[in-house]
Amino acid sequence: MECIFGLVGDGFALVVTDTSQVQSIVVQKTNEDKIMILDSHKLLGVTGESGDRVQFSEYIQKNILLYQYRNGIPLSTSAAANFTRGELATALRKNPYEVNMMIAGWDKDQGPSLYYLDYISTLHKVEKGGMGYGAYFLLSLMDRYYEKNMSLEKALELVDMCIEEVRSRLVVSPPNFIIKIVDKDGARELAWRRTVEDKQGPPSAAAPIASPMAEDVSV
Repeated sequence: MECIFGLVGDGFALVVTDTSQVQSIVVQKTNEDKIMILDSHKLLGVTGESGDRVQFSEYIQKNILLYQYRNGIPLSTSAAANFTRGELATALRKNPYEVNMMIAGWDKDQGPSLYYLDYISTLHKVEKGGMGYGAYFLLSLMDRYYEKNMSLEKALELVDMCIEEVRSRLVVSPPNFIIKIVDKDGARELAWRRTVEDKQGPPSAAAPIASPMAEDVSV
């Protein structure tokens, strides 16, 4: 029941994903960051099988950075998207990755851009888009309320509408979402939308549990 979506606004691009780590019917954690910062001005949002997601996204990140170190210039967002598409297509014929991606970036000559890339290597440049079961609900909202060159405030209002729709309509809805932005100032985390907090270990004041085999030493 994963969900990923993104949009392009006036001088920026946003990528949003749920943060649930799921195995079968078990939610293992609700604070998994599924949006990787590829370099100073690129984001890669990935959903899919957890092993494929982590392995493929790290492989793409390291190779994009390697290109920059070797050549002294970073890849453009379009070049990074096409490189990622090529690697996914190559793997598709050998050992396919079960991943869906949204790639966002900002280039000095092009401004912000957003790319849709699915598990069978279909690549499209889009202004708005979504994947996963949540996309069945949020795409209609984006068609209705998205505006070209919308402000960040309006974009966040639309993001919140989409998150609320997914939470209220999806039969098994993810509770938490992370929002990241890329613009002329770089790629960075912008906000979280939480309804559940992961517990970090047992409470410090928890009472000890008596063993049923403990010896009764009362007098």
